[in-house]
Amino acid sequence: MTNDALAKHLTGLPVRLLHRLAKNRVHRHFRMGKTRLIQSLLSLPPEQRSEIETTLTSFLPEPPRPSKPSKPDRAAKPNLQPDAPSRPAPPSRQHQVPTEAAISTQALLEGIGVPPPQPFKPDDWQREAINCLATNDVILSVPTGSGKTYVAIEAMRRAIEAERTVIYTSPLKALSNTKLTEFSQLFGADQVGILTGDRRDNPQAPILIMTTEILRNLLYDAASGEIDMRLDTLGLIILDESQFLADAERGVVWEETIIFAPAQSRLLLLSASIGNPEEVAAWIGSIRSTSCHLIQHRKRSVPLRAAYLDPSGKLAPFFRTRDIASGKDFALHPETKRLFANYEDRTLGPRYRR
Repeated sequence: MTNDALAKHLTGLPVRLLHRLAKNRVHRHFRMGKTRLIQSLLSLPPEQRSEIETTLTSFLPEPPRPSKPSKPDRAAKPNLQPDAPSRPAPPSRQHQVPTEAAISTQALLEGIGVPPPQPFKPDDWQREAINCLATNDVILSVPTGSGKTYVAIEAMRRAIEAERTVIYTSPLKALSNTKLTEFSQLFGADQVGILTGDRRDNPQAPILIMTTEILRNLLYDAASGEIDMRLDTLGLIILDESQFLADAERGVVWEETIIFAPAQSRLLLLSASIGNPEEVAAWIGSIRSTSCHLIQHRKRSVPLRAAYLDPSGKLAPFFRTRDIASGKDFALHPETKRLFANYEDRTLGPRYRR
């Protein structure tokens, strides 16, 4: 097959089939667009191109078979058997559309905006977490926007009142800088310091913000005999975004920080996406002198909604229901399905749409 003929056949294929052809042949093909995929496939060695041409024949439509020549007419034999009863048609295997009516775009956008001001009242789980920190380590595994930061701030306030040092860790320097601004407004600039790889401000403050690697290094120094005076008064360690325990490269930093944390300090782990909080709590309780209390719930204070913005500029609800809840199956909105189909017809052609 010539280069132009092969390029013509490849251009007519959808991207998903091009990725199938490129699998185990083109490095990092899943990051390429259609044009780069075709160029990469055309530049393969001859033996691999022959394999592609062979595989490509299975994707192309089969040519129509020639009709068989008609046999000479014979005398029709009488049908001696009674008429067979007609069989019912097999049931349709298509996805059944839910009976409830799909929401409108107006209903999807309803309620978006700044809510009216109301007096703050902490939830029961927030009060429970603050009280448990007096004697136990605590893991907070609650959805985003539920109020984990309130628990951290109140725990920090109580630690400062007891003249104890607080260390707040985050996995990112940018998040550490954001927390520095936030905590300085709450507690005063003289009460908050920061230690990162490229910034060192007010290191003797009672509240220190740092990356988890910096705290791990401080604990390493203490374990080798170079005791930092702040560790003697350390009363609270807050590990934000603690789902990094599962990170293949950086997770060991969180593990070692928990292992080397001083016994007199309390641990507060914050996360919205720990997959196995029960196991993490049991592990922490097994290696430290105090038990670890788990507080977990999945009710979102701020509901999630999904919408689809078509390249034509049209906005439609992504699902038939307004809010997204975990653990449920959702059917696509009819308008979104129609926009999807139109987009595929414009880009891939109607023959490849499923």
